[in-house]
Amino acid sequence: MKALITGATSGIGRDMAIILAKRGIDLIIASRDTKKMQALARHLPVNVKIVTVDLSKESDCYYLYNEVKEENIDILINNAGFGAFGYSWEVPLETELNMLDLNVRAVHILTKLFLQDFRKKDSGYILNVASSAGFLAGPLMSTYYATKSYVLRFTEAIHEELRRSGSNVKISALCPGHVETGFDKRANVRHSIGGLTSRKVAKSGINGMFRGDVVILPGILMKLTYIGEKFLTEPLMLKVAYTAQSKKR
Repeated sequence: MKALITGATSGIGRDMAIILAKRGIDLIIASRDTKKMQALARHLPVNVKIVTVDLSKESDCYYLYNEVKEENIDILINNAGFGAFGYSWEVPLETELNMLDLNVRAVHILTKLFLQDFRKKDSGYILNVASSAGFLAGPLMSTYYATKSYVLRFTEAIHEELRRSGSNVKISALCPGHVETGFDKRANVRHSIGGLTSRKVAKSGINGMFRGDVVILPGILMKLTYIGEKFLTEPLMLKVAYTAQSKKR
């Protein structure tokens, strides 16, 4: 088997690469940082191809696909993404547009392109890394939450379409809560409590992907939170979300 992972140089993506490599799955890793990809590749016991791209650029999304489409890929993991913290009028518009390009457009483009190939051979796995943020609106991280909601609903809809058509292609959304990675630093927030390690989240994501789960919720706390949200009103959830986010300042 062979897997393509975006954003594989740190955090969840890096741990997914390590876990899949231990299973003997060859890898293609894609990110902006060539040196970090080379360092990771040296420590993996499988064949690793490196593709340097900036997936916030539409042209690079198509470049990545064209570069690897003949590689007979079995697994696509859309992991690249970032967030930004602050009132909506504080976060620079350029930052938010870049976030939309990476968190939404890149995921959409790559999912669509590889989905067509996977359907033709009637096999393959797509794992889109969303977030628990996708379940609700997120004051103080409004754009990030909105991007993850898009990824989650987009993935769920395709999952049902594949199921109804009798396809053997599987697509899943990984929805962790706080994860102990470099995400908080880039988003300019303090650390959150109750975070899981990126390795635990990566392992949960890969296991759920192979099972064909539509939504993957790592950890007991996340599962309980997901259930609890269904019993709360939207105004109350907004207040809870704002309170939780404001503590990160």
